[in-house]
Amino acid sequence: MVVGRAATKAVRPLLSKEFCEARRRAIGLYRAFYRYIPYILTFYDITKNEEDMRWKLREYFYKNACITDVRVIDLLVIKGYCELKEVTNQWQQKGHMMRHWSPTIERKPTDFLGKFYAGID
Repeated sequence: MVVGRAATKAVRPLLSKEFCEARRRAIGLYRAFYRYIPYILTFYDITKNEEDMRWKLREYFYKNACITDVRVIDLLVIKGYCELKEVTNQWQQKGHMMRHWSPTIERKPTDFLGKFYAGID
């Protein structure tokens, strides 16, 4: 009996009580970042344009679009606002901003055929 009660325990919400409210907060975070893109380009002097920044922002939000748990959405929104505060106060450096566009590192082959195809002895 104790196990069944613990499994159905209601948890306290972080910020939002329902999905619509959490979605509204996530859209607010998206808009705040979107509005700040020109200032990021000016302050950090990175080699990207506004179009690239908008695509990267959209990519990060689409990556988490399938999440339906309200508490997880709230946690991600809180982390997003912390990130925005770090960017707006310039607590991050240029390298921190450029890490979002880091090239993918291909692993070196370890098997014989992989090394042969890559031309590695």
